[in-house]
Amino acid sequence: MTDAWTDDRAAEEEPLPEGDVHSFSLFEGDEGGLTLGQRRTLVLLLKHRYISAALQPVEWRILLESQGLLRSRLNDVFLDLHVDLHYEVAFKRQAVAEGGDRFPTLLHDVSYTREETILLVLLRQRFRSERANGHEIVIVDRDNLVDNVAHFRPEQATDRSGDARRAAAAVESLAKARVLLKTSDPDRFRISAVIEVLLPVERLGELLKWLADRNGEDPVEAVEAVEPAEVAESSLEAVS
Repeated sequence: MTDAWTDDRAAEEEPLPEGDVHSFSLFEGDEGGLTLGQRRTLVLLLKHRYISAALQPVEWRILLESQGLLRSRLNDVFLDLHVDLHYEVAFKRQAVAEGGDRFPTLLHDVSYTREETILLVLLRQRFRSERANGHEIVIVDRDNLVDNVAHFRPEQATDRSGDARRAAAAVESLAKARVLLKTSDPDRFRISAVIEVLLPVERLGELLKWLADRNGEDPVEAVEAVEPAEVAESSLEAVS
């Protein structure tokens, strides 16, 4: 599975500094036409896989107020802006030429590993199930995720320690991508609502088929057979 978003390894940005955020000229020779807030929002869009109302409330508000202007700046470098108001997330994606030609791109194609793909499917199923039951915040445990990936190990696989290392690395990778959001407990994560945007129903079906082709079993039954992690009520209060 491939993802055309850029790598996201930077820490959260500092809050916008006080002062005249509506000033256009910010340094000597500056000919930019965006305010400080709009520029920071544009940088976040370029730098991160996505921005959200939950993680960047100030920039999310600016994005909604300046959506046309920011979309225009992205279009200038052959990128399109996708805004999902329901889940309150926004991200860039490669623009597609009408004639099928490929534009120059700033993005990198990143292939998800088998373990990362399995985790994405599991997280999507878990997120939707918990939301349907009225839970706004969905928490998962690191160890439980690693164990659940092992459920999809092919019968012929014998390198259990290697599989466990790869599953643990997949958890860390999705945390860096902010599909899994850190909490005050380093071994517990909150599932970001971006998972719904990453894996719409059609894409989920493709991945389930992918799993079936490699494991020789009904992927829907396999996913449903995985037990969700036990989440104590108190853990919801510890979410950072």
